[in-house]
Amino acid sequence: MTTDLLRLATAGSVDDGKSTLVGRLLYDTKSVLADQLEAVERATQGGGDPDLSLLVDGLRSEREQGITIDVAYRYFATPNRSFVLADTPGHVQYTRNTVTGASTAQLAVLLVDARHGVVEQTRRHAAVMALLRVPRLVLAVNKIDLVEYDEPTFSTIAKEFHEIAERLGYDDEAVVAIPVSAKRGDNVVLASENTPWYDGPTLLDHLESVPVDGPDAAAPFRFPVQTVIRPRTAEFPDYRGYAGLVGAGTVRVGDPVVVLPDGQRTTIEGIDRFEGPQERASAGESVVLRLADDLGVARGAVIAAADDAPEPVTEFTATLAWLHEKPLVPGRRLLVKHGTHTVQAMITEVADRLDVQTLERVPGPENLEINDIGNVSITVAEPLPLDDYERVAATGSFLVIDPQAGDTLAAGMCAPRS
Repeated sequence: MTTDLLRLATAGSVDDGKSTLVGRLLYDTKSVLADQLEAVERATQGGGDPDLSLLVDGLRSEREQGITIDVAYRYFATPNRSFVLADTPGHVQYTRNTVTGASTAQLAVLLVDARHGVVEQTRRHAAVMALLRVPRLVLAVNKIDLVEYDEPTFSTIAKEFHEIAERLGYDDEAVVAIPVSAKRGDNVVLASENTPWYDGPTLLDHLESVPVDGPDAAAPFRFPVQTVIRPRTAEFPDYRGYAGLVGAGTVRVGDPVVVLPDGQRTTIEGIDRFEGPQERASAGESVVLRLADDLGVARGAVIAAADDAPEPVTEFTATLAWLHEKPLVPGRRLLVKHGTHTVQAMITEVADRLDVQTLERVPGPENLEINDIGNVSITVAEPLPLDDYERVAATGSFLVIDPQAGDTLAAGMCAPRS
């Protein structure tokens, strides 16, 4: 029986073998249905071993182009743990998809080709993982068979990546490097006899044993209100509940809370689910909260722990991962979507941009281009109850949206307040 869930994401450059690695995990853990495997065998040209990457690249357009163009989510389980895996595309123009796949990950597997080592895209992906506070990284040095299972090659790549990760804020325990061959199966699920010099875990062993941290489970309680429930039936003539997903922390019946941004204080009178009432709810649960007082709470409000609530602000600084071909130009009118609330906004200044080669901040760029990561100042038309992203990711993150086209322009993470 599975005991817990690990959310992970894969990332790497084009042709580093991400989809093949995911396919190998699915295949060797017997997580592939017979008809899926038959379809892959039919699609594999020239016979021979099946192309396991097709287990992930399920869209015909992807197979025709020979690339993965979107985030492919896969679910599999072993006797020790269940997994939700996001396989993200490798092309530089799809870094926005990497942000999407990594946004909920507890661990990221970054692939490099053993023949090429760490490249610019590796640095960019590592920076994105650090920006999104993904707590653990695995460097899979893939295609180790194509360098004759050479230990010095692996050691050099692993050392360089550890240095990059350290500069991004990771300690040694949070980063593991593993020599693998996704195509041949070396050190993916089974330990390889071809790497006698490597005495660490296989990729699956590591994924099964690494500690799992829940999504904001230890953070203070945060609950963005999605909708107001008022059935107005004979059975429930006075029922008023507030539905949504617990973004962070835990709440119990009787807990004092504050409704933001207005600052109204009350207590939790009841917690309801489809199955019936319950005494508590934690991060990741969808529930309906009933409050002890009849307050004017609407969609977009945030119900928070009364003794640890953020101060709503109209001006703040944040880090943006710019995701759109249209560049950021300070002074243009935009929208910011925070939780379930969308407000008019303006980015007033770009303070700096991250150089993914040197990992240094370059001050004073005029704008941000697609895939750029930079620190900005933002003004919003209505107060938002923003947390420091590092402390509470659920209410410390937001999206920047084009008000005309409705496109998502950037993902934002709030900086600590001075």
